[in-house]
Amino acid sequence: MDDLTLVTWRKSTRSQAATNCVEVADLPGWHLVRDSKLGAASPVLKFSAFEWTAFVAELKL
Repeated sequence: MDDLTLVTWRKSTRSQAATNCVEVADLPGWHLVRDSKLGAASPVLKFSAFEWTAFVAELKL
């Protein structure tokens, strides 16, 4: 998964302003997150399905 050039990114529904956007992408068994301001140069956070579920649950608290 080193080559992310073909990954389809979408703006998070929780992003408010164009300057503070988070982009997410779904791959089989994985969820990716990056900062849209940096685009392809952004570091990417990689979550397993289990980790993603726990992450989102914590955000909702």
